[in-house]
Amino acid sequence: MKNTALLLAAVLLTACAAQDPAEEQSTQDTAQAIRDFIEVRDLQSVDKISTSSSDSWTELDQHFLLYEGRRESHLVEFIRRCWELDDNTRIVPDQRRSGSTIYARFDTIRGCRIRHLYELTEHEIAELESIGEAVGSRN
Repeated sequence: MKNTALLLAAVLLTACAAQDPAEEQSTQDTAQAIRDFIEVRDLQSVDKISTSSSDSWTELDQHFLLYEGRRESHLVEFIRRCWELDDNTRIVPDQRRSGSTIYARFDTIRGCRIRHLYELTEHEIAELESIGEAVGSRN
C-alpha cells in the first residue's frame, strides 16, 4: 500500500512538472493584449472575406492569426484555442461554404471554427505583429 501511494505521488508530481505555466501565461497574455487592441481600435468585424489560392496566414497565438489576401489583410479570431495551428500530427481539413470566400461563424481554418474576421490596415498589422512578439515570446 505504501509503495502504491509513493508511485501515485511520483506520477502526479511528474504530470505537474510537465506543464509549462510560463507558456500558458504568455498565451493568455497575448490573447488578452489582442482583445484589448480590438476594443481600443474599435475594429469592426466583417461577415466574410474573399480568398484566393495565394493567400497566407501567420499565427499570432492559438486564438488569433493574421490572414493575408491579395488585396486585404484580416485578423481572424477563433471560437476556441486552436491547438491544430501548432500540431502537425493531426491536420484537419477546412470546412468552407464557398471556395472563394471565408465566412465567420461557419468556416474553419485547420479545423478551428472562426468567431470573427476583422479588416486591418498596414499600421494595425505591424502593431499586432509586435504584440505577438513582445508578449507571446515567439522565437
